[in-house]
Amino acid sequence: MPLKPEAQEIVDLAAASFPLLGTEIQDAAEARRILAARPGAPVEPIPVGHVEERLIPGPAGDPEVRVRIYRPARAPLGAGSSATGAGSDPSCTDPTTPLPVVVFFHGGGFVICSLDSHDQLCRSMANGVGAIVVSVDYRQAPEHRFPAAAEDGFAALNWVAEHAGSMGGDPARIAVAGDSSGGNLAAATTLMTRDRNGPAVTFQLLVYPMLDPARNTVSYRDNARGYFVTDDHLRWYWEQYLGPHGVTDHPYASPLRASDLSGLPSAHIVTAEFDPLRDEGEEYGVRLHESGVRAEVIRYDGQFHGFFSMSENLPDAKEATTTAFSVLRRALEVRR
Repeated sequence: MPLKPEAQEIVDLAAASFPLLGTEIQDAAEARRILAARPGAPVEPIPVGHVEERLIPGPAGDPEVRVRIYRPARAPLGAGSSATGAGSDPSCTDPTTPLPVVVFFHGGGFVICSLDSHDQLCRSMANGVGAIVVSVDYRQAPEHRFPAAAEDGFAALNWVAEHAGSMGGDPARIAVAGDSSGGNLAAATTLMTRDRNGPAVTFQLLVYPMLDPARNTVSYRDNARGYFVTDDHLRWYWEQYLGPHGVTDHPYASPLRASDLSGLPSAHIVTAEFDPLRDEGEEYGVRLHESGVRAEVIRYDGQFHGFFSMSENLPDAKEATTTAFSVLRRALEVRR
């Protein structure tokens, strides 16, 4: 089937205003300026219980990492609280009932996007899962190439595990999540914490993850042009992240190339039919399963890379987020 009509309309609008990364625009700073200058539709923030930002320790010898912490608008049923409202007292959730924590990594090809670009998604995730969401402002390429972003992610996971209690969170119930390049960082973080005997991760939510710089799958060939995110975009992103002569087979850079995926947390992987990244996300699910890791992959036909965060405009996005948040709730044993 072709792109669904409502998806095609969004792709056409986005393609008309998105920078031609990797073709006409090569400078990452310029791309960020162009994106920041684009007029955006006014958005009313989804009410949550509380939002705050903190600077946390980065990897040894590196700068601090900024995180944005979201508490859900109401505690899960049975937790003894029903207070709601953006900016309200963080005690709106019962402080005696620790909540699970989701460490979230935004997409943007390791180069663009920010805490702000994924603010609404994190708000809906906090409320939909009934969890504290910690969104990580990792260092971006090309100013900071691999492994900077991955190391920031692992540092954030360690900080969350150590300080979960002071946030009202449960250090025994931590998940990671991310979309696109953020899905890469979420997957890499699970590999790093397994290999380094770091904090236990209960679950991973990977939304059309960017897992392999080879770009040689059928979905790359079939969806290289015309579906918003192109092969040129993705090639350019990988070049920024890895550098012109950067490593391409390190598992923390390219999780799909990891030789051993055993011992990782269960996964829910979302893919889109008309996404160059479709096949690598689905292959990662197969490899996890073959390694003894429970992995569910759901492909959304007629959709494109980026659809997941558009639940107000796309019925499939609403279904995808509702399903993903429900899976996260079950994995983290959140009662509703």
